[in-house]
Amino acid sequence: MNLIETRGNDNNNKNSVSFSEAILSPMASFGGLYAPETLPDFGLEFIKKHINSSYKELAKDVLLSFNIDIAHDLIDKALNRYDNFDDSNNPVPVVKVKDDLYVSELYHGPTRAFKDMALQPFGVILSSIAQERGENYLIMAATSGDTGPATLETFKNQNNIKVACLYPDGGTSDVQRLQMVTENAPNLEVLGIKGNFDDAQSALKSLLSSDEFNKTLQELNIKLSAANSVNFGRIIFQTIYHIHSYLELLRAGTIELGNKIYLIVPSGNFGNALGAYYVKKAGVPIEKILISSNSNNVLTELIKEGKYDLRDKKLINTNSPAMDILKSSNVERVIFDKFGAKRTKELMESLNQNNFYQLTKEELASLQEDFDAIDTTDKEALEIIKEYLENGYLLDPHTATCIKAYKNLKEKDIPTVAYSTAEWTKFSPTIAKAVGYDAKDDKDALEFISKTYNKEINEHIASLFDKMTVHNKIIEKYDIMNFIKQFLIK
Repeated sequence: MNLIETRGNDNNNKNSVSFSEAILSPMASFGGLYAPETLPDFGLEFIKKHINSSYKELAKDVLLSFNIDIAHDLIDKALNRYDNFDDSNNPVPVVKVKDDLYVSELYHGPTRAFKDMALQPFGVILSSIAQERGENYLIMAATSGDTGPATLETFKNQNNIKVACLYPDGGTSDVQRLQMVTENAPNLEVLGIKGNFDDAQSALKSLLSSDEFNKTLQELNIKLSAANSVNFGRIIFQTIYHIHSYLELLRAGTIELGNKIYLIVPSGNFGNALGAYYVKKAGVPIEKILISSNSNNVLTELIKEGKYDLRDKKLINTNSPAMDILKSSNVERVIFDKFGAKRTKELMESLNQNNFYQLTKEELASLQEDFDAIDTTDKEALEIIKEYLENGYLLDPHTATCIKAYKNLKEKDIPTVAYSTAEWTKFSPTIAKAVGYDAKDDKDALEFISKTYNKEINEHIASLFDKMTVHNKIIEKYDIMNFIKQFLIK
């Protein structure tokens, strides 16, 4: 498998790189990303082959189909991380909620969010490669709430790896923050940033391409990588569960082989949606990928109107903070796949310089062949949470945005899979608010929901409130480089 650069080559990098090279050094020429040169065939023969496969068997064949340059025994070791999920035989339950609506519950891993699905095995691979090569790596992660805890969990106490995690102070749920600031391992640093997620992500990208910072790393004999979905090592694992969803509907007798389905993906940085796009293109029978967003509706505007316009936008803090993103990194890979490197570079430079780009009429039509989109307000999401909870299914506020897409965007009467990206425990005050309870804090909300609706509180979440805060630094954006340098040399 070769990966190529979304914005073309600057003559300083290779024209194409292997999978292992791309995950170790994820940033490409001109500030672009790496994307697969070709995709495997995940059509009907591949699906039929896996009708009786376990999730790990499916996952291994997907990775082998991409022909990645990773040893088979290391792939097995990485996929064994799924044994630590709630059900090792089925780490991703697909639950029937209505006759034509299923929910893929991606949150049954150690940090109770979908990022575990990719980061648990990805962390094993990256750490193992670093140790085999005798190289030291700094893993950078910017988080809107879920990437951070999952990154810290997978890399803590790993040899040859240090992690610096940036999160927006006040821009995550209390549980998400506690998951990060209580992680106690010598190779971890967590920094709260005065600003929003876009500020944290921009700071990460700037550091990845900073000559000054890279010179410091060189002097310390440390290489730089990233755990965000700018790293294709994340994306490859986010293709697998979309194929799994189709297989689960086949196994349930809901569809027959070849029937199409809708996928609904709550989206912020677009990595989940990108994984769905790749498998759709590779042959999985998907009618369309429906994108749900919150009041930060840049993706809805892009898919509906063909414009990415940040000129008059400010980030809005919502009840679904993992989707509070304005610059959605993985849209670039879709643009590249459809329109090529030259056009991608042109559009991304326009976005960086002018906070705006506009697709042509033909380009928008091409985008709409695969995607539709809608946004949901906090008020609407609260009403949806209440409605579904009263009917027996508990949605977190991100998953709740999928329901408006389910009700409004389907053009055909075919089954739908919505992706649930986080467990309710990470957003319990919002759930409590939806049913009219004004919780004092997260712990009060968790206890209220658990007792009122007979919902179990996962031990990982329950134990957070008794842990000591280890990381308490809240810093300005311009101080990030200095603080990370101090972390690296201590």
